[in-house]
Amino acid sequence: MDLGLAGKGVLVTGGAGGIGAATVRAFAAEGARVAIHYRSSGETASALARETGGVALQADLTDEAAADALVPAAVAALGRLDVCVANAGVWSQESLPLVDMPMERFRHVVDGNLTATFLTCRAYLRHVREVGHGSIVLVGSTSGIFGEEGNAEYAAVKSGLCFGLARSLKNEIVRFAPRGRVNVVAPGWTVTPMVGDLLDAAFVDRATATYPLRKVATPEDCASSIVFLASDAAAGHLSGQIVTVAGGMEGRLIWS
Repeated sequence: MDLGLAGKGVLVTGGAGGIGAATVRAFAAEGARVAIHYRSSGETASALARETGGVALQADLTDEAAADALVPAAVAALGRLDVCVANAGVWSQESLPLVDMPMERFRHVVDGNLTATFLTCRAYLRHVREVGHGSIVLVGSTSGIFGEEGNAEYAAVKSGLCFGLARSLKNEIVRFAPRGRVNVVAPGWTVTPMVGDLLDAAFVDRATATYPLRKVATPEDCASSIVFLASDAAAGHLSGQIVTVAGGMEGRLIWS
């Protein structure tokens, strides 16, 4: 099926990371031109841009002025901007119960996920208001649906993205873009640099205990769902939806 993405302009935030890089490659394979946002991984982003024919753009998305400038920079580089994939985020490998969590960690995770996504979406929606069309795909997490013991702050902000933010924006975008859409991809455990060497055999066995498909996701698993939701041809009547990429996950184990 032709997804109708050839020639489209796409911004992927956090585009140099695991899911982000796979998403960039997937859009490029469909003929789209991609702006690859990065915060500190300039060398990786530039190499990916050369590989895919895209462009690398730097911004600290927790900074309002920098986030506001990213979308116009992407439009200038690509000539158009039809899709925004809000993928950038942070997560703490150290499992820490809320009762012991310092305020600094909470603020870091909130800013790196919720604030960054808010500012990204606001900047992109201003562009959509000018041109009258556009699509947003937010990258959430199964932690926002099922919770995540030891990472309650991450679960809280991802829940905000999956539900409150996405379901509000899907109703707002159509005020100035009648076919505008906002959807969410919520990965479960995924093999990316963010999780490092955490996913050893014992951890995977426990983590996938409620997965009918007993494996963790690859970045490509997530990227294909993101590209599908971004396609007006394939998903043009889907908005406000959460696609969980987690092998049929039903929940999280509480006890060993």
